[in-house]
Amino acid sequence: MPARHPPLLDPATALLLTLPPLFWAGNAVVGRLMVGQIPPLALSFYRWLFALLLALLIVGPDLWRHRDVLRRRWKSLAVMGILGVGSYNSLQYVALETTTPLNVSLITSSAPVFILLIGGAFHRQAVGRAQWIGALLSIAGVALVVAKGNLAHLATLHFAPGDLLMLVAVFLWAIYTWELRQRPLGLAPMTSLAAQMIWGVLAILPFMLAERWTSGQTPHWGGPVWLALAYVAVLPSLLAYWCWGSAVGKVGAQIPAYFGNLAPLFAALLSWLFLHETIHWYHLWAALLIFAGIHVALNARQPPVPLEQEL
Repeated sequence: MPARHPPLLDPATALLLTLPPLFWAGNAVVGRLMVGQIPPLALSFYRWLFALLLALLIVGPDLWRHRDVLRRRWKSLAVMGILGVGSYNSLQYVALETTTPLNVSLITSSAPVFILLIGGAFHRQAVGRAQWIGALLSIAGVALVVAKGNLAHLATLHFAPGDLLMLVAVFLWAIYTWELRQRPLGLAPMTSLAAQMIWGVLAILPFMLAERWTSGQTPHWGGPVWLALAYVAVLPSLLAYWCWGSAVGKVGAQIPAYFGNLAPLFAALLSWLFLHETIHWYHLWAALLIFAGIHVALNARQPPVPLEQEL
């Protein structure tokens, strides 16, 4: 039987796939703007707390109907919530204290390659030569970002702390994505996300309290902070996830992977508009390397894990 080609994009589906990377890039810019206004772990905690409250208004009854599933699978939900909601997003906001939204978005673009590598190393997922080439190209792009265009810096390890934190965050995200693949729960996407958010919020809480105790910093409650929280709770959390999942249901997982990598381009534009940050030559070359690597890897073989699970 001949291979079935994915359906062509219509304008509505293309819009559904374009909005999430725009919102995720905006999330990185907002996180940078909030430096000094709200501590990073507090931002992560309140983002997901408010997103959870909104989600419960939508899928609360469904969570109650599936309470037996939630009890039986609590360990899987806890792992996914801690990795995907708690760890990844908290590390991203901490990283933005010392790096830029563009760097964060570029490093995050290497996530599909980390997923391939973890699949090959720990889940017996075959990785072909083209996928290894794609991995090396994307890793080269990440190295170019953290070395700020001078690869000699790699020998001295003088990287921005935030760049290294984002590498850890992307690695944890890749593990989280494999957890989603290995342990399907049989829940609707938003219901599963709400259950994960419960565990994620609980996981962030003690670290947020420790942050307050050790640093003495508290949120500067006011218009800018409330607007930032409204944005990160609604657009990059709930709405982006819904758009992404709806589009993937129409065209599959491979086409959306390319749209996901629009995030660095949006981050560069938004950083230029709102943060007045300069786009350096190494950012452009790094983006080309990362996109080339992902293009090679995805065209060699269907990716092992759908990317629509990103939050």
